Amino acid sequence: MGPTYSRTQRSGPLTFKVKFYQGLGAIPDTVKNWVINTLVLFYYSQLLGLDAFQVSAILAVAMVFDAVTDPIVGAFSDNLQSRWGRRHPLMLVASLPLGLGIYLTFSPPAGLSELSLMAWLLVCMVLTRGMMTLYFVPWAAIASELSDDYHERTSVMAYRYAVGWAIGVSFPLFVYSFLLPSTETFPVGQMNLSGYPLVGLAAGLLLTGGALATSLLTLNQVPYLRQHVAVSEGLSLSLILRDLVRSMKNRQFVLIFVIVIMISAIGGTTVNLGIYINTYFWGFNTADLRWFALSALGAFIAFPLIAVIQKRWEKRSIILVCAMVALLDGITLINLRFFDLLPDNGDPRLLMILVGMGVIAVAIAVIQGVISASLLADVLDQHELHTGYRQEGMFNAALSFSGKAVSGIGIMFGGLLMTLIEFPTQVDPSQVPEEMIFRLGLAVGVLLPLLYLIPIALVTRYKITQAVHASIRAELDRRGTSEG
Repeated sequence: MGPTYSRTQRSGPLTFKVKFYQGLGAIPDTVKNWVINTLVLFYYSQLLGLDAFQVSAILAVAMVFDAVTDPIVGAFSDNLQSRWGRRHPLMLVASLPLGLGIYLTFSPPAGLSELSLMAWLLVCMVLTRGMMTLYFVPWAAIASELSDDYHERTSVMAYRYAVGWAIGVSFPLFVYSFLLPSTETFPVGQMNLSGYPLVGLAAGLLLTGGALATSLLTLNQVPYLRQHVAVSEGLSLSLILRDLVRSMKNRQFVLIFVIVIMISAIGGTTVNLGIYINTYFWGFNTADLRWFALSALGAFIAFPLIAVIQKRWEKRSIILVCAMVALLDGITLINLRFFDLLPDNGDPRLLMILVGMGVIAVAIAVIQGVISASLLADVLDQHELHTGYRQEGMFNAALSFSGKAVSGIGIMFGGLLMTLIEFPTQVDPSQVPEEMIFRLGLAVGVLLPLLYLIPIALVTRYKITQAVHASIRAELDRRGTSEG
């Protein structure tokens, strides 16, 4: 028999303010992901001169540390008892050091030796990622707890992704326009070493500010979130292992777990090499990269569509279609370049085409992300029906664990790839041999995206339809386990 929970019943649907305040919590993770995935490897290898594989190895070690802490934080959050609930205390504790870690990443002391610089990067990454786990796992769990309704859950996730994409587009635009602009001295603005400390400062303020904002503005929702009625067991290794094993016995969750592992391994490689593709393969400078802010139009297209398509299609079908379109979108452009069917680098038409494809990619990613997050909340209901436990924290932590651990391998592989092809560092992009650029495009734009066919095949095995979920909720409501 599982634990007993209590919560105050809502008198009506979730308000706009509640969804928006919860959505603000996407800011820290969005900014952190873009900064680390886009700039850290480039900054420490191309500008500071460290070997790309060494930098990738450090990033992978920090990510694995981060992944190991996920189930610990998940179990702690699921079992925590306080006057502020199970989630908010952890989010508040993490807020300040979260921003400090990312700021220090781009402000290493002058004159450090190569070994000391590597150690500095490792400490900063461990601090940033550790605090992000302490914040993100409870925040993601709240999103799954706010509503039990099949469609309203999707609405909650839509606000979360709306804020995330808004900041995910506007922050790079701000960085490329004001912090790393193209100038006469640095026509390729991302090569300007002096601009990176300001990038770290801006990112740090957004990480801390976003975490504090969502934590404080959603404190009034604590009564509506599940709390333990009886005194829960204290955090211990045995508790963490039991909670993790219990979650992994859910077959539908294990399926999602495996899919996330594969997607993270592929994505960890491609995303971290994205700035290399933009800089060396497409020949873009920061003046060009700013135009990719228009890809946000994809999000504005996606959000109205989500409410319509989820009423007509099953969530599984939506994810499957999105994945197929994303795969096609991922390999099309590089192949068009190889067959000389695109305008030359530097031609404004090329930028227009890539921005247009970016709009499609963003729309697909938003739809897929919102529906996937809503799908996880449905699996949590099935889990409660079978076990009596509500494990929002552990489920989100387990997915985060798999994604980070395997994505760490992807990051390392990306750095290894750059080392194996002897990609030059600290040189002008125009001096890189065409053969190396071709190999980079082949690996990142063709071979890696084709691996997405495997998780696409696995998505078809997901079984929780809207009808199945309705029967699950009906049985839970009959038992009264959700309200204790």
